[in-house]
Amino acid sequence: MKCSYCLQATSEWTLDYPPFFAWFEYLLSKVAQYCDPNMLKVENLNYASRETILFQRFSVIITDILFIYAAKQCCKCVNGKTERRDVMERPPFVLAVLLLWNFGLLIVDHIHFQYNGFLSGIMLLSIARMFQKRHMESAFLFAVLLNFKHIYLYIAPAYGVYLLRSYCFTGNNPDGSIRWRSFSFLHFISLAMTVSLVFVLSFGPFIYLGQLSQVLTRLFPFKRGLCHAYWAPNFWALYNVADKALSLVGVKLQLLNPATVRTGSMTGGLVQEFEHRVLPTVTPVATLICTLISILPSVIQLWRRPQGPRGFLHCLILCALGSFMFGWHVHEKAVLLAILPLSILSVTSAKDAGIYLVLTTTGHFSLFPLLFTAQELPLKVLLMLIFTVFSVSSLRSMFRRDRRLLTPIDVLYLCVLVPLFIFCEIVYPLTSWQQQFPFVPLLLISVYCAVGVTCSWIRLYLSVFTNSDTSENKKSQ
Repeated sequence: MKCSYCLQATSEWTLDYPPFFAWFEYLLSKVAQYCDPNMLKVENLNYASRETILFQRFSVIITDILFIYAAKQCCKCVNGKTERRDVMERPPFVLAVLLLWNFGLLIVDHIHFQYNGFLSGIMLLSIARMFQKRHMESAFLFAVLLNFKHIYLYIAPAYGVYLLRSYCFTGNNPDGSIRWRSFSFLHFISLAMTVSLVFVLSFGPFIYLGQLSQVLTRLFPFKRGLCHAYWAPNFWALYNVADKALSLVGVKLQLLNPATVRTGSMTGGLVQEFEHRVLPTVTPVATLICTLISILPSVIQLWRRPQGPRGFLHCLILCALGSFMFGWHVHEKAVLLAILPLSILSVTSAKDAGIYLVLTTTGHFSLFPLLFTAQELPLKVLLMLIFTVFSVSSLRSMFRRDRRLLTPIDVLYLCVLVPLFIFCEIVYPLTSWQQQFPFVPLLLISVYCAVGVTCSWIRLYLSVFTNSDTSENKKSQ
């Protein structure tokens, strides 16, 4: 564990997750040594024996058992009492497929290869416990999750506000406002001690050894730049393109000196720091401020009108999307933090189902660049097509008495993904521009999908504040 966090250059793949994940890797290594001891040598960069690959794949599959259990618990949280005879129209069944067959999680964990499945399982299990009003267990699970992967800080405000509002205050006035005398000091202390104990067990040894600064440096690498190598489809993708377009127009109109405009500095597909030419250069502090502003309305709404676990889940998704939209060095796969919880709401509300279809289609399409080899092309297309067809058909069947889930503009926007895919994946690689401008397909995919993600975020905010989905929820039940 000490070696994993140490600031040395033996390997570029030093651990940048919290301590619990280091322990998880340590336990994996105890089993891995019986498969191929050479995979445990730090000096063996890009080592990929057959035994190593099999061990990695099977370890992901085995740990996904937790995700399966969590999905089952989430299915118990949606109303299964229905007059629909067709099992494919029943909310628990549809939700089970949307979670277990989630295209993004499938390719990230089982093709691109990571351990997001069991981490998402902890998140979903924590959400399920919140629906079951087992608040302490939910808080404990989320604290454990944070110490496995700190990206879940995105949704921490929703947990903090809801637990304080609905667990520490044991009563409310008839109008929904707080009865300040109903504050339970015992609940607050037990909650604080539970969360604190998890963090002490996680970071305590590093504090004792004087290595906390090294751990934090690894967890928050602000030198990596505003955007990841494959731009996440968020606000900063649109911002970067706007700056590039303005700089080119400025050169064309002779308002800028061509020598000062660095061609390809933002579009080289590299993780690096860069300065914008026309628009203000974005700093980590600026992204933090933008993120806080983006999630603040949902957090305030959750405090003022909790509306039970559904209100908590809405706030959680908005926090995840706000952080995805405006965070520093956001990975494209972070969109799954919003897609997976939104799956739960999609089977209970027609409005949420429409937002889900747009968000999940654009979010999953933005992950296509992760699978870039020719042999993976038909696989990723087939898997996404199956998932998308099921999602649209099953949700439309569930809410066939409601208005159309997708507006004509939504349908047109999603249909454009087809020619965009053909151009980026088939046509452009055959052109001579591929060698000179290799990042163009990634740029087009990120920018186009950023529009869909942004619209989904705005529509979800409007849905929460108009509070008109209560009647829809009754209809669906």
